[in-house]
Amino acid sequence: MSLTVAAVSANFTRDLEQNFAVIEQMLDDARAAGARLVVFPEASIGGYLSSLGNHGDTARTTSRSLPPAIRLDGPEIRRVQALAGDTVVVIGFCELAADGQTRFNAAVCLDGGHVYGSYRKVHQPLGEAMSYAAGSEYRAFDTPVGRIGLQICYDKAFPEAARVLALDGAEIVASVSAWPAARTATAENLQEDRWTYRFNLFDCARALDNQVFWIASNQSGTFGSLRYVGNSKVVDPGGNVLATTLLGAGLAVAEIDVAGTFGAMRAGMFHLRDRRPDAYGPVTDTGTPLPQQTREPAHA
Repeated sequence: MSLTVAAVSANFTRDLEQNFAVIEQMLDDARAAGARLVVFPEASIGGYLSSLGNHGDTARTTSRSLPPAIRLDGPEIRRVQALAGDTVVVIGFCELAADGQTRFNAAVCLDGGHVYGSYRKVHQPLGEAMSYAAGSEYRAFDTPVGRIGLQICYDKAFPEAARVLALDGAEIVASVSAWPAARTATAENLQEDRWTYRFNLFDCARALDNQVFWIASNQSGTFGSLRYVGNSKVVDPGGNVLATTLLGAGLAVAEIDVAGTFGAMRAGMFHLRDRRPDAYGPVTDTGTPLPQQTREPAHA
């Protein structure tokens, strides 16, 4: 059975009303294209951090720059549900924990009647821990459009994260991002920027590694000091890009056949079946010493 899916590329800021207007328009456009699953970027409700690294404005003490903290059962998520209707939506936001203080960089999968699953970002880059607590687990969950796993941005750089979701039965991984261009020596054409290249490479590699459909959304435009690289896309289990937005705002829409594709690809070579966990001890052994670290050149 075929399924039409869409990955969103758009710009989201601190203006919640503007964010919801973009969400509504993108959902309208995606439904017009037949999409039953729509994946929005990281921090679509309230925007991402205005900078990364040790620049001060990501510190917890600088609350004016932080995204609004939203409860999973709060009115903002219910508003997304009202817009979603019978469309399954994945969307990123800043989650406020039950203690009323702890913040997580989070994503949720929902439709108008259900919250199917949520995720708190595990891997934190470049000082992000100054603004968010880290999550601690990956798990897939069932939805009307298939079994889905969630990741956020930097997670895609870690093969183990995607593998855990695949082992938990994920057929589709929704990888939501606010992925910027390189901070130094940025390419004049962002499509040729080294961080754009890495973003795209990770998407294709993780799909192929685990033989899953990979739907990668990303922010576009600018916010604070960050220039986002867009390139939202749909990738099949062979690592082939079925649709992409490139740098611009818009939708990457593709029709996929989960059961048919899995049957064809995994009949010939099944990466999950052919694993050798007995040979991978150091991967999960926290006592294994790391290779000697060297400082990356300033331009890297």
